[in-house]
Amino acid sequence: MKLETERLHIVPCTEEWIQIADNQGYNSGPHIVGHIENVKRDAASLPWGPWYVIRKEDDVVLGDIGFKGKPNEQHTVEIGYGFIEKYWNKGCATEAVSELMKWAFQTREVETIIAETLLDNYSSIRVLEKLHM
Repeated sequence: MKLETERLHIVPCTEEWIQIADNQGYNSGPHIVGHIENVKRDAASLPWGPWYVIRKEDDVVLGDIGFKGKPNEQHTVEIGYGFIEKYWNKGCATEAVSELMKWAFQTREVETIIAETLLDNYSSIRVLEKLHM
């Protein structure tokens, strides 16, 4: 499973991708490690966790985006994202989050996508504004 945009590949976080990201010096946080453990118990949860965002031109991991679990009974998921600082303000987050949202709505399991950000995280607020969230 892989999503693709003009500049990016977006792949679910797997043990293989964690190793690739770690080899590049990317800090795969505890949310990714915890997700892998969850996938071992429930393989269907793979797409409802973190995904790596990879630049097509050189396969560099720019950050990770993803959902904070499967859709709930109201068909709602929460999305989150984080990028290496040198890739901020280049449109990558907007491009990646938009593509992942499109995928989620196409599954027909999702009717609503929500997101939260800190009041002083202006770059993240801008991403959400661009996506009409």
